[in-house]
Amino acid sequence: MVLAVAVVLVIVGLVGIVLPAIPGTVLIFAGLWLAAWGDHFTRVSAGTIVALGVVAVATYLVDMAMMAVGMNRLGTTRRAMAGAAIGTAAGFFFGLPGLVIGPFVGAVIGELTAHGDLNRAGRAGIAAWIGFAIGTVVKVGLAFVMIGIFVAAWFAF
Repeated sequence: MVLAVAVVLVIVGLVGIVLPAIPGTVLIFAGLWLAAWGDHFTRVSAGTIVALGVVAVATYLVDMAMMAVGMNRLGTTRRAMAGAAIGTAAGFFFGLPGLVIGPFVGAVIGELTAHGDLNRAGRAGIAAWIGFAIGTVVKVGLAFVMIGIFVAAWFAF
C-alpha cells in the first residue's frame, strides 16, 4: 500500500513539473522518500535520499535561473522579469495555452511599463518564453534523473 501511494505521488509530481500550481519536484521527492521509508531504507539508503533532495532543490534553482539568464542576456528590466513570473502564475488558470503565453505576455507588459518600447518589450517576451521552455525541459530531465537514481538504487540491492 505504501508503495502504491509512493507511485501515485511520483506520477502526480511528474505532471506538476509542467503545471506550476502542483509542486512537482516536492511530490516526486516525497514519493521516492515514502517508497524508501516503506522499505525501511533497505534498498535505498538515507544517503541516496539526501542526494535526491539535492537534485530536487536544484530543479527550483534551474527554473528561476533559466528565465533570469535568458532575460538578462537581452538586457530586460526587473519589471519584465517580475511580469514573466506573474504571467506564468496567471497562465495556469488558462490551461496549457496560458502556460505557454503567460510568461511572454507578462514580460512584454513588464517591459512596456518600464520603457514603453514595443520592440524591446517583444524581445523581453521572447526571452522569457525561451527561458521558461528551457527551464521546463531541464526540470523534466532532473525529475527523471531523480527517478533513475532511485530505481538504480532500488534494484542494485
